[in-house]
Amino acid sequence: MLDIRNLTKRFGDTEAVKNVSISVPDGAFLVLLGPSGCGKTTLLRMLAGLELPSEGQIIFDGQTVSDGDRNWSVDPAKRNSGLVFQSYALWPHMSVRGNVDWPLKVMGMPRADRAARVREVLDLLDIGPLADRYPNEISGGQQQRVAIARTIAPKPSVLLFDEPLSNLDAKLRVEMRTELMRLHRATGATTVYVTHDQIEAMTMASHVAVLNHGRVQQFGAPADLVDHPATAFVATFVGTPPNNMVPVIKNGTGYKVGGRHMPMTPPADECLAMVRAENMALSDAEGDTTLPMDLVETSAIAGRIMVTGLRDGLRLTAIVDRAPKASIGDIVQFRLPPHPDGWFGPDGERIG
Repeated sequence: MLDIRNLTKRFGDTEAVKNVSISVPDGAFLVLLGPSGCGKTTLLRMLAGLELPSEGQIIFDGQTVSDGDRNWSVDPAKRNSGLVFQSYALWPHMSVRGNVDWPLKVMGMPRADRAARVREVLDLLDIGPLADRYPNEISGGQQQRVAIARTIAPKPSVLLFDEPLSNLDAKLRVEMRTELMRLHRATGATTVYVTHDQIEAMTMASHVAVLNHGRVQQFGAPADLVDHPATAFVATFVGTPPNNMVPVIKNGTGYKVGGRHMPMTPPADECLAMVRAENMALSDAEGDTTLPMDLVETSAIAGRIMVTGLRDGLRLTAIVDRAPKASIGDIVQFRLPPHPDGWFGPDGERIG
């Protein structure tokens, strides 16, 4: 349904998106995940037709809608796609009903059919009683529902979301995630969703593309990204809490692990050892495989305790059954397992 081929976008000498290729089937829920400035919103804007690619093609359902190599693009209004903005962008002088009705009116849909469709989508999003109110008379969460209703009313085959939940409080974000997943099942539309929140990505997506510096670091199912991260960036960006990355450097006849000599046999003279937080332990005393860290945080997580230490720029997190008998700022010994959960080279690429 959605095919992105070698897509690149330049702004002057800056490449915001670099040679991105992604394909997903009809009805997929694709999440573009990454930190601020990674290129995910620029990619979404190209899908919406608001930006012309510098190179590459975008294909919706077998039809090319953008071709950067030929400097050609289909008008946004003719792509059978809908975009939900981060800022909602509701018309303040129109009621909720009027906001949802307007794109149908522009399409030339008869009045009776428009009225029926407006009622249908308002009921789908549980905002039917708000039909005669204006945007300034409803809450932020309700405004977001109106924006979504307006977008799905014309029945687009592709839905595009630009961080739609970022303006909501934590509780409402969880509720809206559930609503968006229900909406996706109800409409069957292929969905592309931009976020920097990896929890949103892991809970909602059928496919995830992790971006950094304009490039796709890894593309796949959410479980694959967690279980088999392809790069050190993915390993530390995806997962709650993120994986620990411990530098290992050859030193004489042995190796320094996080700055201390340890009995470890890495696959290269310089690499990063990935250790999952649940496999990192705490020790009451210093040992051959422990690293002394300054305790900076303890917090409860799913019935266990997350303990975080920091020393010389290295940050380690362990998930343990009991909190250490230490205060913030005290030294805590983090014990590494005999075998790391993965190895990465200095360039961040996975080894083996």
